[in-house]
Amino acid sequence: MNQGSDFIANVYTVSLGCPKNRVDTERLLGTLGEAMAPVESVDEAHLALINTCGFIQPAVEESVNTILEVIRDADETAEASGTRPLVAVAGCLVSRYGQDLKDELPEVDLWLNTEEIHLWPAMIREALSAPVEEDTPRRLSTAPAFAYLKVSEGCSHNCHFCTIPSIRGPHKSWPVDYLVKEAAELVKAVPEIIVVGQDSTAYGSDLDSGDNLRQLAEGLSKLSGLEWLRIMYLYPAGLTESLLSFLKDMGKPFLPYFDIPLQHAHPDVLSSMGRPFARNPEKVIDRVRSFFPDAALRTTFIVGYPGETEEHFEHLMRFAEKTRFHHLGVFPYWPEDGTPAAAMDNQVPDEVKLERKDRLMELQAAISEEILETYVGETLPVLIEQPSPEWPGLYIGRTWFQAPEVDGVTYVSAPPEVELKIGKIIDVEIEKASTYDLSGLV
Repeated sequence: MNQGSDFIANVYTVSLGCPKNRVDTERLLGTLGEAMAPVESVDEAHLALINTCGFIQPAVEESVNTILEVIRDADETAEASGTRPLVAVAGCLVSRYGQDLKDELPEVDLWLNTEEIHLWPAMIREALSAPVEEDTPRRLSTAPAFAYLKVSEGCSHNCHFCTIPSIRGPHKSWPVDYLVKEAAELVKAVPEIIVVGQDSTAYGSDLDSGDNLRQLAEGLSKLSGLEWLRIMYLYPAGLTESLLSFLKDMGKPFLPYFDIPLQHAHPDVLSSMGRPFARNPEKVIDRVRSFFPDAALRTTFIVGYPGETEEHFEHLMRFAEKTRFHHLGVFPYWPEDGTPAAAMDNQVPDEVKLERKDRLMELQAAISEEILETYVGETLPVLIEQPSPEWPGLYIGRTWFQAPEVDGVTYVSAPPEVELKIGKIIDVEIEKASTYDLSGLV
């Protein structure tokens, strides 16, 4: 590779799993400096980096399959050009499986575990014989409309089904000043910031400075150019009346969108899960709606957890029907090695898990469509993300109660003479609702 001031290395990246992984990759690319140029395919790359997820078995399988695909592409590139790109594997899968993974995949040139995340740039530079350069801002890989702001690392809860604390370690927050500075760079390019962390309500609890989520939200709200502030992963126990009152008084740019990972509704199952909040999740829902009557609520549920009976599941169905979440994700329980839940005797058969998932999602599909129907005829703000590849004059965007990558979208039709600008929020008259998406006109 070329040395000195003309050194350029092409880097192909894949980020799997949650948005927090994506932020790690984007921060890494910024830290590597201008000498590292992102490319779209392995055959263009000097370095192919896969940032993996190892949270549950399907994610592990996806990560392994992606690694194998990149290794294959790297080998084909070597056959065609005589030069093989370096293959680096980073993230949760490496931290979880360590030496076993290395033994199985000797074709990987560089392994980067999460405990050494601060060393990743130096390790990559060394592998590429690259010079040290000044950091550049994060290199966004999202649509030019939003950016994730990862505010903490790890988790200090002890949920019995979860591998995150063993993979990522205990909860660690970045200071408010650091995050506001990073966000100030991001809003030069995007109008929406989405706060993410394993538990965003725990932000700052580990900092001697006294920084907390309220101070962070207040600092972010003052940024010029920030139009939407969305906070994800709000644990129920952290949604206190004090915090909700603060968010209500803050107003714009905060969006009244509450992503609350409940995981279940029956007190027996919640207790068995070791969930860190009150046994009755209705209390937190009522609390949120007392401050934000028109809030959009999102949650995730696990079905088929060890010991979940049909009675427990029916309780969960009734809770979902009564609460009427805007958005609901349902996951069958996966027994993960090393977790207390995996060692429980009363495992639920896979076919029962999948049947329960289907029943709950069928219920939610009807609820979602009914909720979206209430917006037909209204004019809603929509953040335009991209032109539709299927139809000229059709654009894909999101309104305030649609988070990217996990919720539905809003399709926007514009007259032929009107070209909508990506990353702009415009008023859209909603004309149609489907199960998860809206359609409207400019």
